[in-house]
Amino acid sequence: MYAVIETGGKQYRVSKGDVIKVEKLNAEVGSAIEFDKVLAVGNDGEIQAGTPYISGLSISGKVLEHGKADKVIIFKYKAKKDYRKKQGHRQPYTMIQIEGLMVEKVITEDSPAVEKKPAAKKAPAKKEAVEA
Repeated sequence: MYAVIETGGKQYRVSKGDVIKVEKLNAEVGSAIEFDKVLAVGNDGEIQAGTPYISGLSISGKVLEHGKADKVIIFKYKAKKDYRKKQGHRQPYTMIQIEGLMVEKVITEDSPAVEKKPAAKKAPAKKEAVEA
């Protein structure tokens, strides 16, 4: 069983036990975290896709560590103009271990907690003017 989640503007395909690096999140190391933006779930060849998200479904995980990725060098120059600019960047990340899939209780129309509202009345159709 796997799921596709969205976090930090990116999408990740995860299953139970996976360790992923995501954009830095504000969470303590060792704390539990929940991803409620689940885009799709797959199980034994069957796929359930959301529009855009699947409601009532979330993925739980545990924060393992925070860190910085390898340095990326940005080098700009202009030929024959004596212009050179060198910059480095290390993107912060959060490492998360996926613990499982959580299904929240979904309220349906038949459950007693939901009040059924009468259907709204539609306005009568406008009559077209006939020229004589």
